[in-house]
Amino acid sequence: MLNRRILLTSAALAPLAGFAALRSAGASTEVPISIRLPRPTGPFPVGTTELHLVDAGRDDPFVPGRPRELMISVWYPASRVTAPAPYLPPLTAEVFGEGAAIALQQPVGTIDWVGAKSHAGLLAPVCPGKRPVVLFSPGFGVPRGLASISVAELASRGYVVVTVDHTYEVSGVEFPGNRIEVQTLPPAPYAMLARTTRFADLRFVLDSLTRLARGENPDAEQRRLPAGLGNILDLDRIGSYGHSAGGLTSIDLLVADPRIRAAIDLDAELGYGYDDPADAPTVAQGTNRPFLLTGSGATGPGPHDHRTDPSWGLFWDHSTGWKRDLNVPNGRHYSFVDYQALIPWFQRFFTVPPELIANTIGTANADQVLRAMRTYIPAFFDQHLRHRPYDWTHALPETRFIA
Repeated sequence: MLNRRILLTSAALAPLAGFAALRSAGASTEVPISIRLPRPTGPFPVGTTELHLVDAGRDDPFVPGRPRELMISVWYPASRVTAPAPYLPPLTAEVFGEGAAIALQQPVGTIDWVGAKSHAGLLAPVCPGKRPVVLFSPGFGVPRGLASISVAELASRGYVVVTVDHTYEVSGVEFPGNRIEVQTLPPAPYAMLARTTRFADLRFVLDSLTRLARGENPDAEQRRLPAGLGNILDLDRIGSYGHSAGGLTSIDLLVADPRIRAAIDLDAELGYGYDDPADAPTVAQGTNRPFLLTGSGATGPGPHDHRTDPSWGLFWDHSTGWKRDLNVPNGRHYSFVDYQALIPWFQRFFTVPPELIANTIGTANADQVLRAMRTYIPAFFDQHLRHRPYDWTHALPETRFIA
């Protein structure tokens, strides 16, 4: 069974999601459109740095004969503002932009993906103090930077957020030395391979953070890191969240790795790779730790919640801890990442294909969805990593609590 909320196969959607790097005919001759994202609202400026991690003890399952390599970004509270980091690494931005041009039905170069900037200062000075840590895993084929709005929001609220590119799944991952590794998938079916690989990736990232907290530099090239970065990591307070396949990985990690204290699943079914979702160990086992399921509106049989998705329903029934089921009725699968802000922005300059809008963000009010995600994600981690309760009885506009 191929999961509709893990891997979308629509020809219109796939390039924008990063599943393919196709070159459109021609290139834009006009000034490219600059990307603008909402600024984070927390009290801290945000800093970021990247690390190249090499798991020398693990053969890469997508490209055998190579050790597994990952690129991660660490976003953190900074003590002052510095020059902004790129929204996407430049080579990644080029590859992603080519695919996005196909989906948006615009010439390559219409949008300035390469010149886009994030709301995080590159190598900004660290703001001292122990900080909870949150892992973020993106959807299948999606670069780690495409959730910068929620990631920057958490960092501005005092969290260290670590984002991960799952190499050879993504349209392009840029490594030091101007090397880019493009999507390289084995013959289908590869659902189980992707699921187990992602799980191992995040566990390796956790191990690397342990090294960083000990004062080591886990970067393969030993590049300079912001002074004191390892000192602010509170590895007794770790959460995880992710979108689509990344949401599945986050819940897998919550169930199987005791280092994760709480997790959010943004619209991922949990039976991915299994014909019967009841056979998935995560679903069958459940958890006694807190989790938030966040589903989109109707893209098939109905809204995505624990009443309509058998994998969510079984996991819900088998779990004994704190749990909530949140739905965005008018949103769609990509309402939970930066597309919810990017597509309305693009609509100011050209007509975005209606099918693309319907399949990515739906008809929900973009500002209200962004407000909700920038409220609920920090509130969840505040409650379960910082012991700051939130009132989960009253839903914000464009959202509703199923349970």
